[in-house]
Amino acid sequence: MELPILPTSIIGSYPKPWWLTKYYDLYKKRKISENEFQEAVRDASTAIVREHETAGVDVPWDGEMGREEMVEYFAAKIRGFIFRGSVRVWGNFYFNKASIVGPLEYRGPLVIKEFKLVEHVTAREIVKVPITGPYTIAEWSFNEYYDSKEEVARELAKILNKELKILEAEGAKFVQIDEPALTTHPDEIEWAVDAVNEAIKGLNLNIGLHVCYSDYNLLAKYFDDLNVTQFALEFANRKFREIDFLKRLGDKELGFGVIDVHNPRIETSDEVARNIRKVFEYVRPEKVYINPDCGMKLLSRETAREKLCNMVKGTKIVRKELERRGKVSIQFEAKI
Repeated sequence: MELPILPTSIIGSYPKPWWLTKYYDLYKKRKISENEFQEAVRDASTAIVREHETAGVDVPWDGEMGREEMVEYFAAKIRGFIFRGSVRVWGNFYFNKASIVGPLEYRGPLVIKEFKLVEHVTAREIVKVPITGPYTIAEWSFNEYYDSKEEVARELAKILNKELKILEAEGAKFVQIDEPALTTHPDEIEWAVDAVNEAIKGLNLNIGLHVCYSDYNLLAKYFDDLNVTQFALEFANRKFREIDFLKRLGDKELGFGVIDVHNPRIETSDEVARNIRKVFEYVRPEKVYINPDCGMKLLSRETAREKLCNMVKGTKIVRKELERRGKVSIQFEAKI
């Protein structure tokens, strides 16, 4: 398959339509049925995929319309977890923190239904399927059963590996492992990397690893050890400072974050183009994807849409420059 050079993508989450948030509330209060709620999620997923396509995104997703939180969603589907109540993340944002109270077991598909829906409604050949990684699920959960966090992460890696193999069999081509917690405990990174590799072992997929708001010099020490094809990283929020660590990327792809999702200011297309050019000192254009820093769910939907549109417009400015050098497209193929 071919993609245009500098393929544009999203990271994961996206603002939910206002009416879907109402359906979430009604569903929690048991005022609507499971079927009614799932119909609302399907409608929202379709709308967001269309919104991404209209913006010009080359590798879309549905913005995680069926997920409220990146760990809670998976913990609710894995045997061995229970929920003991909400914890505060920051400001007025909370999430249901899960506790591990028994052996962790795969009890059925985690994201297959999401993938099949997006694959059905999109006009694009390739979509990106985001899945929270084993280390982040372990780090953001209470452990009341296993002897160590490492043991938890390794058990989760086995479960995720089962899901990823089913995804591959169902036709998925690009999976993103979300590991925002990966570098939070430097003394644990070595075995955390092993857990990520265990989760993606034996696959013939393109695998991206998303790590945000992190010490990337610390992550760069493990670029060669992580068996992924792409690192999707945040740069706009840090104003593109201190990116020399990219010299260690080697021949792997880079998902280059050019949209600050924590700032409602909408970047201009010219600003996006200027920022994209910064990366070519370190990474060949053929190895660069363009994406926001992180998920966009904390923005208003209008702001998120405009940011995505300008991200694509800025990318097209640089594509025209690359076209004059004979660089028009890249081959997308499974590489693991």
